[in-house]
Amino acid sequence: MIRRTVLEWGVLPYGEDRGNSDTIPSCVADRLAAMAKVSPLSGRGGGGVLDHGRHALRARGVVGVLAAEGATLEILPKIDITTEGGIPERHAAIRQRLVHMLAVALDIRLDAGAFTRLDWQRDTLLEIVIRIFAERLTDAVRLGMPRRYVGHEDDLPTLRGSLDVIRQFTSHAVNPSRLACRFDQFSEDIPLNQIMKAVVSRLSRLARSTRNQRRLRELAFVYAETTDVPVSALPWDQVILDRANNRWHDLFRLAQLLLMQRFQTTTSGDSRGFSLLFEMNTLFEEYVGRLVRRAVGGTEFSVSLQGGRRYCLTETATQRELFQTKPDILIRRGEDVVHVIDTKWKRLASRMDDAKQGVSQSDVYQMMAYGQLYRVPRLTLLYPHHSGLRGAEGVHAKHRVTGHDMHLETASFDVADGQEVTGRLRRLLYAH
Repeated sequence: MIRRTVLEWGVLPYGEDRGNSDTIPSCVADRLAAMAKVSPLSGRGGGGVLDHGRHALRARGVVGVLAAEGATLEILPKIDITTEGGIPERHAAIRQRLVHMLAVALDIRLDAGAFTRLDWQRDTLLEIVIRIFAERLTDAVRLGMPRRYVGHEDDLPTLRGSLDVIRQFTSHAVNPSRLACRFDQFSEDIPLNQIMKAVVSRLSRLARSTRNQRRLRELAFVYAETTDVPVSALPWDQVILDRANNRWHDLFRLAQLLLMQRFQTTTSGDSRGFSLLFEMNTLFEEYVGRLVRRAVGGTEFSVSLQGGRRYCLTETATQRELFQTKPDILIRRGEDVVHVIDTKWKRLASRMDDAKQGVSQSDVYQMMAYGQLYRVPRLTLLYPHHSGLRGAEGVHAKHRVTGHDMHLETASFDVADGQEVTGRLRRLLYAH
């Protein structure tokens, strides 16, 4: 099994030495590139995940894992992390930060003890996610499988439940010894368990570590009597989560991560390939949005993610509205919008002679449109912090919008720092 790791926008040259971790055999690269092209994130030209060049593979702004026959390619986000060790230690630290971002974005609680027990240096992102799911599911089933009353129809010699009169006098008109019964049965074969079985089945084909394979075999035995449902037909909308099965909430979100499309995509294709990919622009937006919600919790402010939805134009003749806006993060005080934040997963420039800091003109125009439509005094373009920026995270530049009583600022937030994330973001929000 060939395993390679590359950072987003990084290059992995071709080379036929399978033992050289800095290169990849061209035939293996072809298989991985073919897997990348079937992802919805690949774009119209098929190059949204990987550039399949003549001499190398080049990662783009998508991270995660691509698995093809005999090979795994892990793409990690380009996060500035300082470690005492070398590249393996840096990759391990980045995996920790990426899993933290995913947990926040999906509102999944990760136990601090279990988090530190994970083998961040040896395992790929996929193996780490598999282990988190398998251990959480094992702990949950030890406390008992969720059950619910499920409706059944059966032909029995004695009446159970109620009689299906129509079926009785059509199907059993000549054989009254059988009764067409309708009844409820307390069963484990419910939508939630069917989804968990589907995840276990898929992960069993993907896991490479001995620990994960053993744990998944144990779980497969637990779910042996649960109905097999194809992933495309899983009854997601029939799952009932309440206080009685509170421990299954996080597992359900993990199942969505592994089987459904959200800001990421999972693709199984055939048995020879699999991908678990995340677009960093969208993940960063969701991550920051969740943290902002936590930061203003219990205050007079409220937060809307991808809300607002006001239109830029109205047709004069028909009054039809056109060009709907969806700001990443809206902060309101009562009914009034007081702050609009738009996240950008790209680097602010650190050059002394660049007053614009590399901020694109289109981004500025977009924020000015938000300011006009939502009549908001504060607009923020928020970027990931990096070591090239002068000073610490926070607001780097503040500008008054010409002719208006509103300000546009550029700011950064350090996703490499996992300490006190909510408090740090709260300080940024209240900065003036």
